[in-house]
This record gives sequence, structure tokens and C-alpha cells, in this order.
Amino acid sequence: MFPSRGITAMQYRPLGRTGIRVSPYCLGAMMFGKGGNPDHDEAIRIIHKALDCGINFVDTADRYSAGESEEIVGKALKGRRDRIVLATKVHGPMGDDPNMQGNSRRWITQAVEGSLRRLQTDYIDLYQIHRPAPDTDIEETLAVLTDLMRAGKVRAIGSSTFPASEIVEAQWVAERRGLARMRTEQPPYSILDRGIERDVLPTCQRYGMGVLVWSPLSKGMLTGRYRKDQPPPDSLRVKYFQKQMSDARSLEAVERLIPIAQGAGLSLTHLALGFVTAHPAVTSAILGPRTMEQLDDLLAAAEVRLSDEVLDQIDQVVPAGVDIGLNEANYNPPALVNAGLRRRPLFDRDAA
Repeated sequence: MFPSRGITAMQYRPLGRTGIRVSPYCLGAMMFGKGGNPDHDEAIRIIHKALDCGINFVDTADRYSAGESEEIVGKALKGRRDRIVLATKVHGPMGDDPNMQGNSRRWITQAVEGSLRRLQTDYIDLYQIHRPAPDTDIEETLAVLTDLMRAGKVRAIGSSTFPASEIVEAQWVAERRGLARMRTEQPPYSILDRGIERDVLPTCQRYGMGVLVWSPLSKGMLTGRYRKDQPPPDSLRVKYFQKQMSDARSLEAVERLIPIAQGAGLSLTHLALGFVTAHPAVTSAILGPRTMEQLDDLLAAAEVRLSDEVLDQIDQVVPAGVDIGLNEANYNPPALVNAGLRRRPLFDRDAA
């Protein structure tokens, strides 16, 4: 089992063209704090266990449990900070003030100081824009991120859940204006969520960007706990993502994936993790354990290598480039959320 083998078993990968090397698993800290596991001491033990097993990449966000996740990570990294590639994110609301969110210079300048304080560090290795902000010029965002890099507070910058078109725009603006480039993208990716294979992943490869994927287990749908015609387990996922966790197409796909995993001598969880880390564009898969037991199970998949035959079988269940089910945490562009943005005014339609 992988955890007993320690750091020498980990094969580190280049994080895009940053020159930084990271583990193929990244420890995600979203479940640490009141939004998941409120026990700080246990969360710190989980983080330490992951680091002891060779993970050198930790990802969090100011938004997770309203900053509590960053506080826990900061406490856990005392005495270990220099050996860890630390990533956090900015964008989500951090209070009632309408300006305490988004991708503006005003907010990012303030938010980074809060993250540095909570993380108890002088610098952030990877500072990511958590979601696009259509109301903010990307040049505004890149300019302040460039200033933070020049000030030594940030080492590299990246995006999260950006459509391919916005990844390209950010690259072009950076080149035209002489600003720092986004070096990474953090998209959702799993057997059930393969839409990024169509354009996001090829775009990242074209620009030499590192890719750290979130929700490789599709919110837990790919753990085997959620089954067709069976009552869902009592979990936080069901509470927050009820539609996604009961989606008929996803549950049907799970029933077809379980025999594939069994035929390969794997659990469904390990099949799912082996799938995302097999893609050549993927640098690291984010693991989001809430308990030590979950971490041990996830780490045990570190040496899983899926054969072409198994990957072909997965393709028969969920075709490449297709999102089978719902992803209620994904980014939806304004034109998909606001029907008025995709409908001409009535007088224009009458004139046509």
C-alpha cells in the first residue's frame, strides 16, 4: 500500500513551464473547517500524513469555510513551508460588502494580504483566480497579479474553471501588455466530466500550462457509494449537490463502470483516479479528504496505471469530450445563466 512507501515512491511532475515540480496528487483543503471537518487537530494530522507520504502540493482558497481552511493549512505547514508548493485562490465573496469579492485590483490587493496572514507565510507559490469575472477586464486582473509577483508575494499565477476562450484571451492580453502569464488552470475533470478534453486541455497544452484537476471523483459519485435504485448515503454532498448526486445518467454510468473496475482488480475510486492522472495534460489531481480513512484510500491509488484496454472500456461508457452528468459547482457563463443575454428584444425579432 502506497502510504508505507514514503516520499521516494512519488514521481514528481513539472507544473507547466514554471520550473516547479509537484506530486501527481495535490492535497485539496476544501473539506477542512466548518464546511467539512471542523476538528483542526485532525485536519492537521491529515495534512501531515499526506506530506509524509510524498505529497508536496497543497491547494486551498480564501473562500473555503470563510478563511478557516487557510488558517488550518497555515498551522499545519509550520516548520515545513519551504518544502511545500502552496496554492490558494481568490474570487469568491468574503463578506457582505459587494467589493469583497471578484477579480478587481481593489479586492485582490486586499485579499492576498488576508490569505498570507491566515497561511502564516510571506509568499504564495501559486495564486489562482477562482472563477472568471465577466464584469472585470482581464488586463485589470493580470496587472495586479503581475505587481504581486514583482513584490515577491506571489511566485506564479493561474486560473480555475476558465473556459478555453478566456484562457486564450488571458494569454493574449499578457503578451500584448507585457504582463505575467497564467501558468496553470484548475478545471473539473473526471470520468463523468470529460468536457474539458474537447478544448480546455488542448489549450493548456498549447500554452504550456500546468493542469491541476478538481473533483476527480465527481463529488463522490465515483466512490461506489451512490448507486442506481438505492437510497443515497447521508453525506454533505447530498446536502449541497442534491441534483448532481441523484442524476440518472451519472448513476447509470456508475453501474457500467463498476464491472470495469472489478475486472481491472480495482475499486471504482482507484479506477477514477487512475483515469484522470493518465491524461498527458494533467499535472496533478486534487484529493479532498475529510477524514484520515479517506486519505489512506486515496493515497493507495498512487501507483495505479490503467491499461489502454481499460481506458478503451471507459470510453465506451463515457465518450471522450462529453460531460455525462451535472456539475453544480461548475462555472456557467452569463449567457447561460441570464436568458435575456441570448434573446433579441421583441422589436428586433419583429423587424427580422
